[in-house]
Amino acid sequence: MHDFARALADQIPGAAPRDVTVNFAVRRQAAAQHGYRSRGGPVTVYAQALHAQLYGLPLGGEPLPADLGGLLQAAHTTGDPDQQAAVLQQLAEQLRNAAEILEWARNHAHWRRLPDSAWDWLRDATDRTRDLADGLDAVHPAFADDPPALASRLQPTAPQTAPSTVGAPATSPAIRRR
Repeated sequence: MHDFARALADQIPGAAPRDVTVNFAVRRQAAAQHGYRSRGGPVTVYAQALHAQLYGLPLGGEPLPADLGGLLQAAHTTGDPDQQAAVLQQLAEQLRNAAEILEWARNHAHWRRLPDSAWDWLRDATDRTRDLADGLDAVHPAFADDPPALASRLQPTAPQTAPSTVGAPATSPAIRRR
């Protein structure tokens, strides 16, 4: 779903999927034939529906919330195994978004010439966040009602990055290098 949302959002260069909405309408020549219908909404919702249609996933029910607070609420209130798997899949997508934000911060730390320790910490955080998302991709099918046989053999792996020896970046003003 993340790839679909990103591809749709890329129609507006630099826009994040969470900031983009889509609107669909029929051609003027066909409007009467289709009852002058139109439809629109967040690109992430349409990407989720498109993903479901292409890959045969269930379309029914309300889409999962995009915000982490709403996702946490969904996790605590659902007893449906497929919905539990969907919550973990949505969390993986949110972690990918978080990794993109961390990468953006890392680039800005470089451009603003912040201390190397800040850049290193952000690099490690980006890598670990992506590892977590990949791990959720591996385990979320096991939560579904009829998980594929392969999912039972998949084991999440520990993050590939070494433990960080770099502390969190200091909050003092940036050190400018000349």
